[in-house]
Amino acid sequence: MTLLIDNEPHKVINFSIMKQARGAAKTTIKFKNLKKGNTVENTYRSQESFDPAEILRAGAQFTYEDNGNYIFMDNETFEETLISSDIMGDNLQWITEGAQVTLIMFDGLAIDIQVPKTIEATIVETEPNMKGNTSGAFTKPATLDCGAVVTVPGFLETGELIRVDTEKKTYLDRVKS
Repeated sequence: MTLLIDNEPHKVINFSIMKQARGAAKTTIKFKNLKKGNTVENTYRSQESFDPAEILRAGAQFTYEDNGNYIFMDNETFEETLISSDIMGDNLQWITEGAQVTLIMFDGLAIDIQVPKTIEATIVETEPNMKGNTSGAFTKPATLDCGAVVTVPGFLETGELIRVDTEKKTYLDRVKS
């Protein structure tokens, strides 16, 4: 849920409701300011209300990088949108040329980016598989073609295509070709 606070969009990260014996309930809400990137935690009375923020989501494709700015092309209008590395944040490690993403827009400006929950990536560097390490408990770090580093099972080798959860930054499974 995205709300408008002080004319800036804030995303609700989490909240908790505290009910007191004789008093009114209070809600503690943790927000992320989508323009500035900082987080704020405040307590509100149950009768307080907020205005929803007018957030638009647009599908886009990553085309190229230019001096720390990332250029995305809108899938419907083919217009290019420039996004700074500050907005990209941790999502940068999952982006490769041609990657499909969702741009979060507010007042005509891109304020956030969402990568797909799962992606398929190729292992470009990992330790070689040691003979005898066939138990499922053996894990090792692997660098993917998009630049991210995830922990994978020991049986995987360089060049294999795997599926990764981008939110948890974890290996899911091997992609069958």
